[in-house]
Amino acid sequence: MDLLTGLTTYIQKENLFSPDQKILLATSGGVDSVVMAHLFKQAGLPFAIAHCNFQLRGDESVRDESFVTTLAATLGVPFFSVRFDTADYATEKRVSIQVAARELRYEWLETTRKASGCAYIATAHHMQDNVETVLMNICKGTGISGLHGILPRQTTLVRPLLFTQKKDLLAYATEHNISYVEDSSNITIKYTRNFFRHQIIPVMQEAYPGVVNNIAAGIERFREAEELYSQSVIRHKKRLLSQKGNTWMIAVLRLQKTVPLHTIAWEIFRDFGCSSAQLPQVLELLHSTSGRLVETASHRIIRDRQWLLITTLAEQEAPLIVIEKERTHVVTTDGHLKIKEVSKTVIPTAANIACLDKHTVQYPLLLRRWKQGDYFYPLGMRKKKKVSRFFIDQKLSLLQKEKIWVLESGKRIVWVIGMRIDDRFKITDSTKDMLLLEWSAI
Repeated sequence: MDLLTGLTTYIQKENLFSPDQKILLATSGGVDSVVMAHLFKQAGLPFAIAHCNFQLRGDESVRDESFVTTLAATLGVPFFSVRFDTADYATEKRVSIQVAARELRYEWLETTRKASGCAYIATAHHMQDNVETVLMNICKGTGISGLHGILPRQTTLVRPLLFTQKKDLLAYATEHNISYVEDSSNITIKYTRNFFRHQIIPVMQEAYPGVVNNIAAGIERFREAEELYSQSVIRHKKRLLSQKGNTWMIAVLRLQKTVPLHTIAWEIFRDFGCSSAQLPQVLELLHSTSGRLVETASHRIIRDRQWLLITTLAEQEAPLIVIEKERTHVVTTDGHLKIKEVSKTVIPTAANIACLDKHTVQYPLLLRRWKQGDYFYPLGMRKKKKVSRFFIDQKLSLLQKEKIWVLESGKRIVWVIGMRIDDRFKITDSTKDMLLLEWSAI
């Protein structure tokens, strides 16, 4: 199959884009991107050319920019170019030159794509690039997603040359007398990709001459295997995960029986900020007592009886809120508190409403989260009880406990909000005026 037929066949096979869609070709001036531009012209596909000058190679960078400018004029297509202060950007962002160039390049290409009315950005990655990527991923350590290499299409990026090898691109350029420029930085092996390109793969080819084709064929199978893998992971997530409000729940026994445990657990907990180093700690929760937890970058995973509970990390909040007599409404992260004075009437029985004898309450009131050591006299009892013990009697989970607030007057708790008032502040026969408190949980 000739290269032109291969291109059109691959575009159709991978459903990269339709023939009438305009494509922005990222063109460096090297053989890969230049041949891609000529192939698009030969195929009659609408396109524009975009070139980035990173100003890292002095006169050579200027030469490349001039070459691609001439190429676009020769092919009669729109041309866009930009110059970056890449070294300054790398210093400012504290990233490597390679990372800086990649970030600058793709951000500008996407902006240019939108402005020029192009449907996709095409890069000239070929089969060797794909093989190099997979080998590097394996050496660094990777899951199954690292084995699919460079995908033919990702959002607005397409790679229409992944079907062909570098030698075929060079042969096409020679056969059609296509000139191109050489990037001197591609020769050095100080960059990881160049090390694999010039040192690792040639050695592998000595033992297995067809290694590039063989690995490329494997990549195709890995992509299909990843699809099956993803479908299975989705089924496991649906079976294991349930949600109540802002809390995700996993039944401990059900997760313990899941096979393969480590793989499924990783796919679940990575979505909640868990790193690979933290996964063993999370799995230890399956055999721990209630109250143990692991904090990830974004969530907390808590063992609570027969469940693992997953919640977002709460933002820090002021330790207490001072409520003066004139204040009638207070907002917290967990709910709203309304306060009003009323004449003695029928006492509501709803748990979120408290009625206190107004004349037993001293201002200012303090609204805060409960803490260890707190105690009060639960309504109907004549002796004090620790709030923590009260929670145990009420069979509250760790998450429920964390959302409990108390209202304090004169250093005494008058209401464990939403649960029980203090007996010392209750309505009596002699009560004339009430303080009515209403809590609306968020």
